[in-house]
Amino acid sequence: MGRVIALLYGVVSYAIFFGAFLYWIGFLSNMVVPKGIDSGVETAMATALIINLALLALFGVPHSVMARPGFKERWTKIIPKSIERSTYVLISSAILILLYWQWRPMTGVVWMVEAAWAQYLLWAVMLGGIVIVLLSTFIIDHFDLFGLRQVWFNLRQKAHSHPGFKVTFFYKFVRHPLYVGWIMSMWGTPSMTTGHFLFAAGLTTYILIAIRYEERDLVKFLGDDYARYREKVPMIIPTVGKGHDTVKGGGATSGDPLPH
Repeated sequence: MGRVIALLYGVVSYAIFFGAFLYWIGFLSNMVVPKGIDSGVETAMATALIINLALLALFGVPHSVMARPGFKERWTKIIPKSIERSTYVLISSAILILLYWQWRPMTGVVWMVEAAWAQYLLWAVMLGGIVIVLLSTFIIDHFDLFGLRQVWFNLRQKAHSHPGFKVTFFYKFVRHPLYVGWIMSMWGTPSMTTGHFLFAAGLTTYILIAIRYEERDLVKFLGDDYARYREKVPMIIPTVGKGHDTVKGGGATSGDPLPH
């Protein structure tokens, strides 16, 4: 029965994340969803700034702390390893939902694109980023990233192992296509308000800092394989003529559905 409950827990955690992921699109585009990034009750600028910065800082806590190997080692002494990833996904999703709910609009205009072709281009950047994020999770292992593989293996009483080393598709050109996709989705808008700019700039800065820590862990975990990969493939901006063709070795590709 415990294994069945763990499976249901993993499925529910995944469903909550996927709902939060879809809401991300509406939140940033101010479309369809009940509350977008520029909607809601306006407060004083100083108050909005403090609350929004606090929300961004809170958003970074699980991605910075729970994703680290040292924390995982201690955390799995409290909760079963089979639901460790699902718990991480659930907590991260809950904080993201809190951010959507409590975000304070700051409606000053940073830029406003009027030309129709430019608007379509920027919307394409945003939607292209979402597609890159989603495809990148499947290139790595979508079900492992979201904890479903772990709870399924637990149900079948099989030992879980990390997916093999996969450097294909986007990963041949940049080391972190997931983060490239998130960045594109945040900046691709024809109407950039002060609040949206704060959101995009804050999370982009966080991503660039977090990558350093993630890659430090990857080098420890994968050794020379990842070190060689890092030397040959750019971090987030593709470089003409550079790719993974000359990088060899095994290991495992790391990734995260949300920045950490």
